Amino acid sequence: MKALRYLFQKHVQPLGLVREGRATPAPVLPLQTPVLRRKPRKAKDHAADMLRIACPDPNAEDTARDHFFNKAQHLARQEDWDVLTDMIHSADQARKLTPGFMPVAELMAYGARADVVSAAEHALMDGKPAKGAPLMAGIEALEHVLAQRQDDHIAAAIVAQAHMDIGWAWRGTGWDAEVPDRNRAAFAAHFDRASDIVSQFCGTAHGSPFLASTCCALLANAEQDVHRVADHYEVLIDLDPSNPRSMRAMGNHLLPRWFGNYAELELESRRTAARTQDIWGAGGYTWTQFDAIACDDQACANLDVPFFVEGLRDILARQPNPYTANLLAAYCANSVGQAFSGNDEADHNRSQIAQSAHWIIRDHLTELHPMIWAHAARGFDNNLRVRSAKSRPVSASSLPTPGRRRWRSDGTGSAKNRPSRVFIGVSPCASSCTHPLGYLMTRQS
Repeated sequence: MKALRYLFQKHVQPLGLVREGRATPAPVLPLQTPVLRRKPRKAKDHAADMLRIACPDPNAEDTARDHFFNKAQHLARQEDWDVLTDMIHSADQARKLTPGFMPVAELMAYGARADVVSAAEHALMDGKPAKGAPLMAGIEALEHVLAQRQDDHIAAAIVAQAHMDIGWAWRGTGWDAEVPDRNRAAFAAHFDRASDIVSQFCGTAHGSPFLASTCCALLANAEQDVHRVADHYEVLIDLDPSNPRSMRAMGNHLLPRWFGNYAELELESRRTAARTQDIWGAGGYTWTQFDAIACDDQACANLDVPFFVEGLRDILARQPNPYTANLLAAYCANSVGQAFSGNDEADHNRSQIAQSAHWIIRDHLTELHPMIWAHAARGFDNNLRVRSAKSRPVSASSLPTPGRRRWRSDGTGSAKNRPSRVFIGVSPCASSCTHPLGYLMTRQS
């Protein structure tokens, strides 16, 4: 029977399949090559390889700025100018800074005049005040305070800064040809009045960085042929070398579009590094070039990149706080790393600076401050007011599209992308209002 079954299976069954038109199915053979599976990573190795960064809200900088701003604003509303000016004077003499290098004196001064400036900005939001708008009521009230305190350089600086803020509200941030004659005249008139107020105080007699920064802010309305603009900033830097904002402002004003040239920018950057070496190491060179190379191709092409990167390391070694790490990382990654322009030499230097973002983040970033990165994405637009999100919402449409050329204060970029006034942030900030860095907005031609 076994032999018969074997013959039947061997000969008869295959023939039957063929007669019915069906093919013999191919035998399924086992897979000879074993499947190599990836060994799962151990949990401890995975955890060690991850970078965990906290995102506090608010952070220490936000808290400090809110505190001093609100304190000063409250005292101004109570008309307690004796206490207010004494507090500003004390903070100024102590060279007190927030973790983000904002001078407390300047922050409080902005709080003191914030109501007056905000009212003027609101009235001039469209460039033309409404009929009967009380544009002069606020500044007249401050002038009355000044009349009662004629020998007080703190009060004089506050009122002068208020005039400059209102002047910029009249001027706006558009092209010079777009500014109506009336607005341009108002801008000049407010700056002239500010100059008259502080002219008797400018200099080193009072030893006041707050006063010196106010005098430097007046350069925004100076004539093209101003000589040795660096001399004005050297006074401020020597008074408070721990504040890098004055170095950044000087570097920007030394560009050819303002009052300087590239050779002078390089020279003063190295001189600043030498004068502040005990505080910043090579960081004085980096701070001076910081904003200049971000908005000028030739300045970036001329940069001593190894010296600049050495300055980044020295800054972080001397100020190893979260704000500094976020500022420098965002600058390298966003402001410089995303600003390639087609200038080969400048772009080569930008790519080297952008590489620094990796070691800054890995070695120094312990907190994430999103608003610094948002500001950096705009090229650290110094006309950008960082205010409380409670007072004015952020408009997503107002932010530039990635990859598009952004308008800058120097007049480069597309007019279509030019912002009129954008507010982003979580805390009041005087960076664009109380410090000369904030007055590097629009070059008058």
